[in-house]
Amino acid sequence: MPKRLLVVESPGKVKKLSQILGADWIVRASCGHIRELSNEGDDSLGFSINNGNVKCNYIPRDQRAKETIQKLKSAVKQVDEVILATDPDREGETIAWHLKEVLGLKEPKRVVYTEITAAAVRNAIANSRKLDFNLVGAGLCRDCLDKLVGYKGSPLVWALNNGAKSVGRVQSATLHLICQREREIQTFVPQDYWNVFVDYAEGFRAFYKGTTDSRPSAQQEETDTNDDANPNATKSPESKRVLSEAEATRLVAEARQHPHKIIHIEGKTVNRQPPPPFTTSTLQQAAGSKLKFSPDKTMQVAQKLYEAGLITYMRTDSVMLSPEFCAIARQWLEQNDPSNVPQNVAKHRSSKSAQEAHEAIRPTDVFRPSVELKQEISPDEFNLYVLIWKRAIASQCKAAQLRKTQVITQSGNLLWQARGQVIEFYGYARYWNNLSKDSELPSLQQGQALTLANAAHEKKQTQPPPRYSEPKLVQIMERKGIGRPSTYAPTVATLKRRDYVHLTKDHLQPTALGLEVDEFLQKALPDLLEAEFTAKMEDALDAIAEGKQGWQQYLSTWNQDYFVPALSKAKTLVAGASNGTASAPRQFEISKTCCPQCNNLMSKIPSTKVNKKYFLKCTSGCENVVLFWSDRSKTWEAPRTQESESKPPAKITSHPCPVCQKPLEEYSYTKDGQQKTMLRCSDPQSRQDKKHKDVAYFNTAKGWWSPKFGELGGKQ
Repeated sequence: MPKRLLVVESPGKVKKLSQILGADWIVRASCGHIRELSNEGDDSLGFSINNGNVKCNYIPRDQRAKETIQKLKSAVKQVDEVILATDPDREGETIAWHLKEVLGLKEPKRVVYTEITAAAVRNAIANSRKLDFNLVGAGLCRDCLDKLVGYKGSPLVWALNNGAKSVGRVQSATLHLICQREREIQTFVPQDYWNVFVDYAEGFRAFYKGTTDSRPSAQQEETDTNDDANPNATKSPESKRVLSEAEATRLVAEARQHPHKIIHIEGKTVNRQPPPPFTTSTLQQAAGSKLKFSPDKTMQVAQKLYEAGLITYMRTDSVMLSPEFCAIARQWLEQNDPSNVPQNVAKHRSSKSAQEAHEAIRPTDVFRPSVELKQEISPDEFNLYVLIWKRAIASQCKAAQLRKTQVITQSGNLLWQARGQVIEFYGYARYWNNLSKDSELPSLQQGQALTLANAAHEKKQTQPPPRYSEPKLVQIMERKGIGRPSTYAPTVATLKRRDYVHLTKDHLQPTALGLEVDEFLQKALPDLLEAEFTAKMEDALDAIAEGKQGWQQYLSTWNQDYFVPALSKAKTLVAGASNGTASAPRQFEISKTCCPQCNNLMSKIPSTKVNKKYFLKCTSGCENVVLFWSDRSKTWEAPRTQESESKPPAKITSHPCPVCQKPLEEYSYTKDGQQKTMLRCSDPQSRQDKKHKDVAYFNTAKGWWSPKFGELGGKQ
C-alpha cells in the first residue's frame, strides 16, 4: 500500500498519530505557522491594495520554518497522497492553505478532528474535504488587518518617546478596558452608609427593608450565578441603605420600642440548571480563578492534554457536545451516580458567532481512571484535566434543588427581612459546586410573635469597582466581542510583555506607560479603542468565514473609508504635539541628580516595580541612561548587567551538544512572568556560533524536545 503523508501543526501530536495510523503513514508537523507577510512594500506591510484587490507577499517566518518547508517537500516526494490535518479552526484552515501553496499541492485533502483518538482520526480521514476558502479568506484578512493597524498605528506611539512599543487591533481595545477601570477607581469618591439589622432570640437576623407607609422597592431575587471568573462569589446580606447615622440610630431606637411579629413567610423550591461544558473563554476563567493559571498558561497546559489525546480541541466557542459523548457520560452516571441521571439533558446555547461544527472542551474518555492518569502527566496537566472532566460531567447531570425562604417581620411601621436557603439536592453541584452555602432559618409561622435580642447598625462605605483579574478580563473581552478564542490569551500576555499592565495582587493594573498610551490613543485613534468598533470588525471576519462577504473588498473598504482618514488626522495631532500646538507629551518631574553623561538633571519616571515608585532617566538626549535607587549604598546607581549579577551555577547534564558534542546545560529563564527551563550548549563561546542557533531543547511532558533536533535520547 502506498504511503500517505499527514501534516499536522504541533510536533507534540506526531507520536500519538503515528501510533494510531501505523507504518503506512508518514506524520510530519509544520510547527504552527510556517509563513508570514514579508516586510517589503509600502510601510513594510508585505501586501498591497489596488482597486479592491489585495496582493500578499508571504515568506517563511524564520530559519526554522525554511528548514521545516524543505523537510516537508522531501516527505511529499516519498508519498502518493498528502492530507492536511492542521487544527480545526480558522487559523488551522489558513495554515493548511499556506502548506498547499508552499508545497505546490493542487487539490490536497483536508481533514479535521476535535480529539486525537483512533476512532476520531480514522473517521476524519474517511470523510476528508476540500479546503474552505471562506475560512482561509477570513484568516488572510485578519493577518492583513492586524499588520495594517500594528505597522501604521505603532509609529504614532513611538513619537511619545516613552518606551511605548506597539498599537494593536485587539490589544489596544483590551488595554482601554483596563485603563477605563483604573480611571474609575482613581476618580471614585466613597460614600458612608449604615446597615441596620435586628437579631431575634428565635435564632435569626433580619435586615431593615423599609416602612409600611412607603412602597418598598422590588426585592431582587438572590440567585447563584455561574460566574467562572469568580466562582462561589456571594454578597453578605445587607439592609436597605441608610445614608445618615442619625437616621440609623432612630431606626434602632424604634425597633426597640415596638413588639415584633412575622407578617409574611414565603417558601419555594428552585431548580438550578447545570452549567454548560467549557469553551476556551470559560476554561480560561475557571482555571484562572480555581487554579490561579494565567490565560496563557491555561492554553499551554490544555494544548498538552489535547496532544496526549485526553481532551478535545481547546480553541472553541461552542458548548455543543456530541451525542456519543452524552451517551457515554450518561452511562458513567448510571454506573456511579444513578440518582443524578436526568430524564432530559439540559440544553445549552452557544453564542451567535460560535462555530457549531466544533464541540465544547471535554475529556475523550470519562472512564479513564484518575489514579492511573495522575502517574502519567504533570500536576498542572492533571489539575486542569480534572477541572474539564468535572465540568463536562456536571453539564450532563440533574439540576440542583434549593429550598429558598423569605420572612418579613414588622415592628411599628418598620419592616425587616430575612432570607434562608437550603440545598435539598446537589445534582450537578456534586461535580461543579457554584452554589451558596446553606443559610437555614428556624421553623417559623405566620403571625408568630418574636423576641428581640438586639437591634443595631454598622457603618459601611461604598467601594470602588475592583480591577479586573485575568479571568474576569477574558470574560469581559468575550462579552464585548473583543477578539476570539484564539486571541484572548496572547492579547493579555502581550500587554504584560509590553509593560502596559502588570499584576497587582492577582489583578491587572495599567502601568504609567499603559495609561499614557491609552490616553494618547483616545485622541489619535479613538474608534480603535471602542469595544463596539472592534466587535464589528470581528463580526465582519465571521461574515467572511461564512461566505457572506469578500475579504479583499472588506479590507480595501475598511482601509479607504476609515483607516486612511483616521491615520491622517492622528498624524496631524502628533505633528501638532511636537510643534507645541497641541497637547504636549507628558512632562516628568525633574530630580536633583545629574546625568552621568551630559550633566543635565534627570527625570523621575514613575514605576510600581521599584522601591521608590520611580527611577531616573535622562530626557536631554542621552540614549538609555537610567539610574535606580540602591538601598544598600543609599545612592542612585546604573543597572548592573546580567553578567555582573550573581546567578546560580548551571546544571551540567551528560547529554552531548548535537553540534560540538560538549555537554548540554540546564538554563533557567523567565517568559511571560513564568519560570521555564531549557537545555543549551554549556560552552558560552560556542553559543555565539551560528551553527548553535537552534541548539535548544524544551521541557515537555514526555521529556526534552528540540524543534530542530527532535527528542533527546540517552541518560541525563
